[in-house]
Amino acid sequence: MVIDEIKEINSIEGILGSKARMKIIKALVLNGELNISKIISKTHLNHTIVLKHLDFLKSCDLIQEKKFGRIRIYRYKIENVKARSLKKFIEIWESSF
Repeated sequence: MVIDEIKEINSIEGILGSKARMKIIKALVLNGELNISKIISKTHLNHTIVLKHLDFLKSCDLIQEKKFGRIRIYRYKIENVKARSLKKFIEIWESSF
C-alpha cells in the first residue's frame, strides 16, 4: 500500500469523498447485513464498483465481510467508534428529511 492510499484510508475525505462509497455505507447502515446483490440493487451501482468500494471500506475497518462458501455477507462494523459515529450522523441526516 502506498502512502497516499494510507492517508486516504485514515481521512474523513477518503470516506465521504465518494458518492458511490457513501451509497454503500448508507445501504449497510439502514439495512443491516446485505449480500453484494442486495447492495447493488439498493445503490444502483455496478458489481465492479461495489467490490472496489467494499474492499476500501474493509481496509478502513468500517465494514465486515462474512463468508459462507461462495456467499459473502457484508455488515456495518458498529464496534468501530468511527463507524458508530458515522452511522449516527447518517441516521440523524436521513430522519430530518
